[in-house]
Amino acid sequence: MAETEVDAVIVGGGVVGLAVLQALAGDGREAVLFERHPDVGRETSSRNSEVLHGGMYYRPGSLKARLSVAGRRAAVAFCQAHNVPYRPCGKMVGATTAEEVPELEKLLATGRENGVEGLCLAIARECEQFSPGVRAVAALHSPATGVLNAHDFMNAIRRQAEADGGMVVCGAAVDGLGREPGGWNVSYTDADGPGAVGARTVVNAAGLAAQAVMHLAGLDPEAAGLTLHPCKGSYFSVQGEARKRIGGLVYPVPEKNLTGLGVHTVVDVQGGVKLGPDICYVEPAVEYDYSVDSGLGGRFYDSVVRYLPFLRPDDLAPDMAGMRPKLSGPGQPARDFYIAEESARGLPGFINLAGIESPGLTASLAIGRYVADMVGDILA
Repeated sequence: MAETEVDAVIVGGGVVGLAVLQALAGDGREAVLFERHPDVGRETSSRNSEVLHGGMYYRPGSLKARLSVAGRRAAVAFCQAHNVPYRPCGKMVGATTAEEVPELEKLLATGRENGVEGLCLAIARECEQFSPGVRAVAALHSPATGVLNAHDFMNAIRRQAEADGGMVVCGAAVDGLGREPGGWNVSYTDADGPGAVGARTVVNAAGLAAQAVMHLAGLDPEAAGLTLHPCKGSYFSVQGEARKRIGGLVYPVPEKNLTGLGVHTVVDVQGGVKLGPDICYVEPAVEYDYSVDSGLGGRFYDSVVRYLPFLRPDDLAPDMAGMRPKLSGPGQPARDFYIAEESARGLPGFINLAGIESPGLTASLAIGRYVADMVGDILA
């Protein structure tokens, strides 16, 4: 083992890695987080809709269902306690035809089984009150859904983790994971050159780079059924007077097999309004292209004009893009989060997270607690 030994090394400084560090540090565990970028939250965690989801989309009993509901409640309380900007704007999932209404009823039943608070079906007149100008014959209203500032949220989690003794090391790329008696030897390279630390457990929270970390640990992602499919999602901002007519989160009925939630309105805590994200699978890369193709504007307009009839094509302008580490490939049904300690694969003490896409931001604090409890069981 390396001369320095800690209870846990976390690989990846997105919101989930930070939440794991905070939970471990709060438990009194010695933990260090390595992030290859110069600062935390540079990838998926900061390039998304910043929504705290209600939790009505996910199969009852799944990790996504359990951790999104618990995580949202924890996130709201955390925002209030740490002065993180949060806006409880609510959300409307609108049916534009009578044929879509049964899908709303299914979402309502699923959400109630998952414990989502306040869900109700609304008729067309009530939809208009939620967001004037929206066209819908009925809608599912989720008052528990809100938005936050993801950067402020992550920075507050980091501050709390460091106050409790956790360590964040940015600009440090983990490049080796070696099994040794009683734990792992973690090698890394930072601005000062190579280094190493011993860890009784290792948490793979690397998001888009989770496959690379699995390979370092000696796990073949393809053989394990954990191949990641990077999926780009672009956003277009809404300009001018049209922006003032969108008062909250408005979503279409989700796509078949929950392959996506559909292009929807995205409001932020500052009052900005965007549309997105779309779905565009891309090839895996070390660095991704986050540019937005202005030619996609027509497709975005066509996606939303059926429920935002007041919108005009020139109301849209290219904004930003994000990348999701999906476990499901093109056309495949959505898969649950993968969170497991890999003793069964001959890697004791290696806690592996994969496919942490939406609702990962919502679920982050609950994921942190879930993983910290796993570490506690290992070290007991």
